[in-house]
Amino acid sequence: MSDEKTQDRQARHEGTNIAVIGLGRFGSAVAESLLDLGYDVLGIDSDPRIVLDWSDRLTQVVEADSTDEDALRQLGVHDFPRAVVGIGTNLETSVLTVLALAELGVPEIWAKATSVKHGKILSQVGADHVIYPEAEMGERVAHLISGRMLDYIEFDDGFAIAKVRAPRGAGGRTLEQLALRTKWGVTVVGTKRPGEDFVYAQPTTAVPDGAVLIVAGDTAKVEAYAAEN
Repeated sequence: MSDEKTQDRQARHEGTNIAVIGLGRFGSAVAESLLDLGYDVLGIDSDPRIVLDWSDRLTQVVEADSTDEDALRQLGVHDFPRAVVGIGTNLETSVLTVLALAELGVPEIWAKATSVKHGKILSQVGADHVIYPEAEMGERVAHLISGRMLDYIEFDDGFAIAKVRAPRGAGGRTLEQLALRTKWGVTVVGTKRPGEDFVYAQPTTAVPDGAVLIVAGDTAKVEAYAAEN
């Protein structure tokens, strides 16, 4: 294929089309969210009932064997910049699907894993990003149940962002005066009161009564700060 044709093909799809393979609970949630964000979504599943159910909800839905490289090529999946593999219950199908996408040269492959071993295999056969939705959600819910955080996101490099209540006596004081970075090693990203707009943090930002803080930093430090406030 000529360079010109390759560039044209990339231009048509770059950043706009995403293939979601496996429209179970996880895959369908991802597909629906991508639609809400303005992406065109090609849904692929081997179950005709699922395909029928999603036929009028996604940009395009196709019944196909996702482990079949030729079938994926006929659907034009090799033109897509990103693909999400939401298959979790059938490990063999999950792994072979990721392998087929890698063989097709899909630039960015996201795949759901149900265990650490499953995730390692997916990475070895070509997944660029491995997602552990059950484990990640379980950890997030545990933090919320503890009552220390109002919301929590942990990244895989030891970095976390949390929404926490402002410290006692913080009302009316500036972030510079609170000095949370010095005392706890966390950075305040912003403040927010219920029903009011988010305010990006500056050293001179005064913390309103009843506000919550969005803090970020090393996971252990964010958790330590939340535990004491």
